[in-house]
Amino acid sequence: VQLVESGGGLVQPGGSLRLSCAASGFTFSNLAMGWYRQAPGKERELVAVIGSGGTTNYADSVKGRFTISRDNAKNTVYLQMNSLKPEDTAVYYCKVQYTYYWGKGTLVTVSS
Repeated sequence: VQLVESGGGLVQPGGSLRLSCAASGFTFSNLAMGWYRQAPGKERELVAVIGSGGTTNYADSVKGRFTISRDNAKNTVYLQMNSLKPEDTAVYYCKVQYTYYWGKGTLVTVSS
């Protein structure tokens, strides 16, 4: 199993980024996928989850600003992040839900 995140970077408050997670080594369409984040000095937390059928759930802190989606033809899960805030600064990881498979993460920094 391999999960490769991309799309992180430096963005100003109020800006947007789209993260991607390219998956391989398993039947992507059958499994739920999640995005997590870990800010400096804090524990890793769940950001958003998408089920195999497309149902989604979000942390309260990102509801209305972030959107998780998946493209089963491309074996990729996305996280569209809008109206970014400094407190969104973190390393963002994708995960195959209900497994121990994690990506290595991509850094998002929200700062002016």
